Amino acid sequence: MRTLLFSADPGIPLHGPSGASAHLRGVARALGAAGQVVTIAVPRRSDARGAVDDPVSAQVIAVEPRRWGFIPRRWRERGEGSDARRLADAAGVHDLVWERFSGFGDARGTAPVRIVEVNAPVARERAAAGRLFDPRYAARREREILGSADRVITVSRWLSDWVVQEVGVLADRVVHVPNGVERRVGDRDGTRRRLGLDGPVLGFLGSMKPWHGVDRLPAILDALPGFTAVVAGDGPIEVPRHPRLRALGRVAPRHVADVVAAMDVGLAPYRADAPPWFCPLKILEYRAQGVPVVAADVGDCRALGAAIVVDDDWVGAIHAALGELRVPWVRGWDQVVAEALAGTKVAANAIPAEQGDVE
Repeated sequence: MRTLLFSADPGIPLHGPSGASAHLRGVARALGAAGQVVTIAVPRRSDARGAVDDPVSAQVIAVEPRRWGFIPRRWRERGEGSDARRLADAAGVHDLVWERFSGFGDARGTAPVRIVEVNAPVARERAAAGRLFDPRYAARREREILGSADRVITVSRWLSDWVVQEVGVLADRVVHVPNGVERRVGDRDGTRRRLGLDGPVLGFLGSMKPWHGVDRLPAILDALPGFTAVVAGDGPIEVPRHPRLRALGRVAPRHVADVVAAMDVGLAPYRADAPPWFCPLKILEYRAQGVPVVAADVGDCRALGAAIVVDDDWVGAIHAALGELRVPWVRGWDQVVAEALAGTKVAANAIPAEQGDVE
């Protein structure tokens, strides 16, 4: 079975350092393990942020986007759609297409079975950032792209409601499929020795976007003498400074499990202005190593099993989490693929989904 993994967003290169790129690679590996012959179509293999060392065994087709700065702003989203069509044409015809929703480009016509994965309401996200040029065109493209899919999979419950209630996709075509992680067992003791960690360790994994709340860490550490914080990830904002905060920078994917295993409590300290539609990979990474999680009540943090902070009492929640048993809970990308394909014409080639893993 020939499967096309299609992502037209130029900001998500296959070998990029972000969680979105890791998501692409995880799905590609799981599709291959499920018996699919995988082709990946992306605008770029890497970008100015550099390429991570995380190889994927699949044919890769990359078609660089054209520069659309010379055309009026209101036409630029149409330019993105044109770039996506060039990418789809280069990819050719397959038996199944798994398409990451990018807002303006799609892979219709490349396969008889088309699954569209939604990770964000792209037009709303861009409008909030002041980067949406033609809202009416964006709304029409959302209806066309999502309404024509054989199946729409959403990474959060919020997105499932949005796809049905606002975009108008039939509910029986929409399936909630949370994110996954690589199945790796981290080396807790060896990593703590290597990093010189002693005593209770708080951890933060991920990119440093303003709404991720990493700036909360100095105040939390001030209230917790004897604790150390480890931050793994980089940009676009700087990691805050504190004498007991260790900034590791970008960590190679193969070492993420080790760093997470060295933590005693994993933090997801999102701000109140965080978008409500995301499925945080960091919580899945923490839980895969059995690390207790303390989080703000944003997105699907509660649904993924994090202990939710009440009345901004991070110190109390962290102390309570330290008493929890370390019980690994792994939701692998193989489960993501199996759930996404269940009941489709290609489900016979998928790995059976494990029951009871999604709360």
